Amino acid sequence: MRILAERPNSEASFAALCGVSPIEYSSGLRRTRRLKHGGDRQTNAALHRIVCTRPRHDPRTQAYYERRTQEGKTRHEIIRCLERYAAREIFNLVRPVPRTPALLGRP
Repeated sequence: MRILAERPNSEASFAALCGVSPIEYSSGLRRTRRLKHGGDRQTNAALHRIVCTRPRHDPRTQAYYERRTQEGKTRHEIIRCLERYAAREIFNLVRPVPRTPALLGRP
């Protein structure tokens, strides 16, 4: 994936590059969020496949889905949140490890 070569510095910038950063909008009656539709389409498609598959196999995702459904969230809103969580998990797996300078004069 091209996006991983760029190595964004923050989780928010990675989410924006994946096209899963939330943007607030209002319909006049209700304030809600939608996903930013920019970014790398291949990465966004991969995240969407992950999110569509996880509720079938991952107990944590199943519990999250049930809880959010009981809170009155729509399937679309739950998918949006799960895509953001998946992006967060992937960023933590691929982020560069910060190098700490060696301590001078200490063993």
